[in-house]
Amino acid sequence: MIIKKTFNQVYAYLNVQLFNSLLLRRECCSFSNGEFLKVGLQELEQWCSTTTEEYAGASWDELQHIRQAVGFLVLHQKSHKTLEEITNELCPVLSITQIYRIATMFWDDKYGAQGLSQEVIGKMRTMTTDDSITTPNSSFLLDDDSSIPISLDDIARLMLDVDPSDVEPPPLLRQNSQFHFLLQQYVD
Repeated sequence: MIIKKTFNQVYAYLNVQLFNSLLLRRECCSFSNGEFLKVGLQELEQWCSTTTEEYAGASWDELQHIRQAVGFLVLHQKSHKTLEEITNELCPVLSITQIYRIATMFWDDKYGAQGLSQEVIGKMRTMTTDDSITTPNSSFLLDDDSSIPISLDDIARLMLDVDPSDVEPPPLLRQNSQFHFLLQQYVD
C-alpha cells in the first residue's frame, strides 16, 4: 500500500510540474514538445500496464491534466474543433482558463498549422473573463501537494488477524519473571 501510494504521489508530482511548465512557458506549448511529451507519457503508461496493480495502482490516473494538455498540443486540425468538443471530449478535466492559456500560447513549429479558430478563442476569452469576475483569486496553475494521504482504514485493511496466544515470546522475555504472564494461555 505504501509503495502504491508513493507511486501515485510521484505521478501526481510529475503531472503538476509538467502541466504548470506548459502553462508558464510558451516554448513548451509547441507541437513538437507535445510529441516529445506524448512519447514519455506512453512509456509511463507502458510501465503502469506491465506493473502489477499492487505497485502501480491508479498512478496513470494522476496524469490526467498533462495527458489532456498533450492531447490538445498534438491534435491535428484544431481550427475545425468546436469549444464543446474541446471541453467535453478532449480536455474534460481542464478548466476553461487552462485550455485558453494553452490554446493562446500554442504554436505549431513542425507543420505551421493553425491553432483554434478565432470564434472558439473569443468564446473562451469571454468565459475566462466571466470566471475571473466570479472567482477573482483562482489560479490556472495546479497546486503541488507533496503529502501522501494514508488513512487508518488503509492501514487497518492491511493488518493481519493475529491471535496473541499463538505467538511464542522470545527466550529473553520467557526467562524474566516479570513477563511470565506472556506464557499463560488465555482460556475463555
